[in-house]
Amino acid sequence: MPARKLYFEGLRVGDELPALAKAPIDRVQLSRYAGASGDFNPVHVDEVYAKSVGMPSVYAPGMLVMGMLGQLISDWARGGQLRRYHVRFIKMVWPGDTVVCKGRVSDRHGEGGRYFVDVELWAENQRGELVMKGNSTIQLFYSLEDENRQRAGQSPIVVDVPRESLLQSAPQSSEGVEDDESRAASMSGKKTTGSKPAAKTATAPATPGAAMKKAKK
Repeated sequence: MPARKLYFEGLRVGDELPALAKAPIDRVQLSRYAGASGDFNPVHVDEVYAKSVGMPSVYAPGMLVMGMLGQLISDWARGGQLRRYHVRFIKMVWPGDTVVCKGRVSDRHGEGGRYFVDVELWAENQRGELVMKGNSTIQLFYSLEDENRQRAGQSPIVVDVPRESLLQSAPQSSEGVEDDESRAASMSGKKTTGSKPAAKTATAPATPGAAMKKAKK
């Protein structure tokens, strides 16, 4: 059966990606990821060391969860080109946690024969707590006809598509920029707590990297 293709004409702002639930994190997976990535930070693989620095146990590297979220977008966007992938680390993931990756189309626009969708991404643990959020930009053919034309060396189908975005109706903070925590709560369906978690960010290159493959089990 041929791989499913995704085309711009069939997507709408607000469309949700099929959720991706990963197997519970275990220590064997952490060791395998360390070997595959070359990241042997002992807080991820050495239980005694992790406890000596105040952690209840080893915990998953953020890049492992980033790879899982990357698997969601790369599996969904078959036939498209990943132009941008950015994440923000929100909460630690521990052995025994189940990571569920989710997403939705947040923006679409096209001009001059090039068509793009932006996708909001987030990952939750088994308690529904947000552990990571991010976004990506995918370039797509407008339709099957557009793909066939371009692969035959012909000019693309040109349809000017004004930008449509979830942000156009999103609530703004007093500074005019939407609050990160409100955005996170909106994505996960949770209420805000009034305090922002410490978080780190990471950006992947345009082409899906090896971390995405390593996250697959």
